[in-house]
Amino acid sequence: MAPLKALIFDIKKFAIHDGPGIRTTVFFKGCPLACWWCHNPEAMLPRPELVLFEEKCISCGECFRVCPEQAHELLPDGERVYHRDRCVQCGSCTEVCYAEALVMEGREVTVADLMVELLKDLPFYENSGGGVTLSGGEPTMQHEFALALLQECKAEGLHTAVDTSGQTPWRILETLLPYIDLFLYDVKHIDKGSHRRHTGTDNRRILDNLERLGASGTPIEIRMPIIPTINDDGEGVERTARMLAGIDAITRIQLLPYHKLGASKYARLEMEYQLAEIEPPSAAHMEDLAGRLRSHGLEVSVGS
Repeated sequence: MAPLKALIFDIKKFAIHDGPGIRTTVFFKGCPLACWWCHNPEAMLPRPELVLFEEKCISCGECFRVCPEQAHELLPDGERVYHRDRCVQCGSCTEVCYAEALVMEGREVTVADLMVELLKDLPFYENSGGGVTLSGGEPTMQHEFALALLQECKAEGLHTAVDTSGQTPWRILETLLPYIDLFLYDVKHIDKGSHRRHTGTDNRRILDNLERLGASGTPIEIRMPIIPTINDDGEGVERTARMLAGIDAITRIQLLPYHKLGASKYARLEMEYQLAEIEPPSAAHMEDLAGRLRSHGLEVSVGS
């Protein structure tokens, strides 16, 4: 039988914001949401994608030579053009791109491949109380692989965390649950209509799954991105606080202020960035929202 494979787009070593201690975070490709503020748009589609870093291109012409679909073109005036609609994502151009201006986001790995990488940092995990975090994208979209990887991690005695949107069937979360020490759970908006508008799905399943996970007793850290004009109103945060205060398994809430660090990625993927005119929230506003949550007895941190 062929080994299970997953599509990932990054492995982050020495991660210190994805659970306790020093960790290695594996980023899975593919997500059921399409959040307007997503800073990893390369994670959205569950397939490899070619990314062009135009600022690195040295116009050597190798991509024109090898592309079977003529997706790369050099115009008479010297302008370089990438026709994404012609591209079949074969990756031939990335293999000959000396300047590494062409990169394929997304690569297949096996559980064995990942375990070799994850165990390299075992001393750091042991000395810091760290471990392994599965993130994305949405790791539960590749749930069979995620289960096998989590089982291997637990067999090695590693602390495991899963960063999830919660937009997944409960049967999948229930299967993974015995092998997860901590959930990093995203709560993006309490209002169903606004959630659908700004992420592409409503939040009913997300909130239902959160209550079920809370009943399991597995520790949960809530991650709340704060996006000006979308989910930063005091009334909405108060509603969210009342809901979260009823879930005893929640250990902490992280308020994550909106930033524009991922904006350039949208241009490289020829995707529209819908929040270009939105500015990050002020520190004072973030503290005000944190105070509203704390008034309901919740532990809150602001930042990464």
